[in-house]
Amino acid sequence: MSFAQLPAVDVAAVPSDALVLDVREDDEWAAGHVEGALHIPMSDFVARFGEVTEAVADGRRAFVMCRVGGRSAQVTQYLVQQGIDAANVEGGMQAWDGAGRPMVTDNGSAAFVL
Repeated sequence: MSFAQLPAVDVAAVPSDALVLDVREDDEWAAGHVEGALHIPMSDFVARFGEVTEAVADGRRAFVMCRVGGRSAQVTQYLVQQGIDAANVEGGMQAWDGAGRPMVTDNGSAAFVL
């Protein structure tokens, strides 16, 4: 599978008000995530695809993220094939954390990348 033509962005290029689509699993999400992100685990993605189309109905670009960029690349490719403006966030949450971008948890504990 080639991701050569896949739209991709550096974490620094993700706007603070962007639609971030986090495709990591529940335990990864619980450890720390981007505030306001839409969490749809890759394993639930096809079943919950309607939530994505609803979120991008206004023409917004979806910035797809996982831990390091592999799962999100697959999801980005799928979204682009469906005609949705999507970009893979290179380096995923590890790069996000490394760049010092803010992360939150649902329970208020210190956020980290699992």
